[in-house]
Amino acid sequence: MSENNLLSKLSGLHEKFENLSQQIADPAVMSDMKKYVQLNKEYKELAPIVKAGDKFRKLTEDLEAAKDILQNEKDEELREMAKEEISSIEAVLPQMEEEIKLLLIPADPQDAKNAIVEIRGGAGGDEASIFAGDLFRMYVKFIERKGWKMEVTSQSEGTSGGFKEIIFKVSGEGVYGILKYESGVHRVQRVPQTETQGRVHTSAASVAVLPEADEFDIELNEKDIRKDTFCSSGPGGQSVNTTYSAIRLTHIPSGIVVQCQDEKSQLKNYDKALQELRTRLYNMEYEKYLNEISAKRKTMVSTGDRSAKIRTYNYPQSRVTDHRINYTMYNLPVFMDGAIQEVIDQLQIAENAERLKEAQE
Repeated sequence: MSENNLLSKLSGLHEKFENLSQQIADPAVMSDMKKYVQLNKEYKELAPIVKAGDKFRKLTEDLEAAKDILQNEKDEELREMAKEEISSIEAVLPQMEEEIKLLLIPADPQDAKNAIVEIRGGAGGDEASIFAGDLFRMYVKFIERKGWKMEVTSQSEGTSGGFKEIIFKVSGEGVYGILKYESGVHRVQRVPQTETQGRVHTSAASVAVLPEADEFDIELNEKDIRKDTFCSSGPGGQSVNTTYSAIRLTHIPSGIVVQCQDEKSQLKNYDKALQELRTRLYNMEYEKYLNEISAKRKTMVSTGDRSAKIRTYNYPQSRVTDHRINYTMYNLPVFMDGAIQEVIDQLQIAENAERLKEAQE
């Protein structure tokens, strides 16, 4: 893309940005919540592109002005200042241009959403459940570092600790766009707590990260939902096993079943279960898109592919290897304490390179 074409495109986006700003402030639009949410989303997505574009345009104008001084000015001091400015601007413009090209590639529209995360113990019996618990603690630490919020919606504990399955919601800014790289099979190599001979075993747990559906993404018909109540089980105090606060929802057309027993209030459990049901229905459609891009991008795993091994955690060597980008770190205890941003950064860099390649083809 030539500089003139890029500036022309940025100018068009700036105009669209201003137009969106006016529409959002229009009382008629504000009264239509669905339209207002959509326009506000577009406005927020355009904001970083417009900001970067304004900076890029200003620098190109400064560059032209400095070149004009160098060509027409007789004063040596002014000419010297112009040379320095030209040198300074030309050093940063190419990098800025690449960053803007990346911003111009449409992002996954789901990236800004909250996420529903499922962790399930896989091959390896009790040790797999224990490892699923270790992964859950790792994500809890990471979520705390990011300042996000987390709510567990359902869990099934392992017989020797950890979880056979745990499902939780993560809320915050750009959650899905970061956590989506965690989808896939996580493999652990270590001496299990249950091993008496000191032999290293290999176990696995699967992680699925789904973008949470917004209220306007899926319209649910109450006639299509069967609601069942049952007694909660597990930690929760005196109300456990005494009140029918747990909720199970069955979506009759699709057969999808969700349940929530995390809250003591039946109403709160119902709201959480309804949100999860909406998300699962939404993800039936989203999976088609994800299957399509996962065939092109090594950084992404389709939600239906629970066999795709993405990472190995080797305890004897204190090694973590992400197989998608062949990236290895020797800081396993720190990594398991929630310091996973480094590998996510590398995965984002790899995906950005793939997205740029796709856009240029």
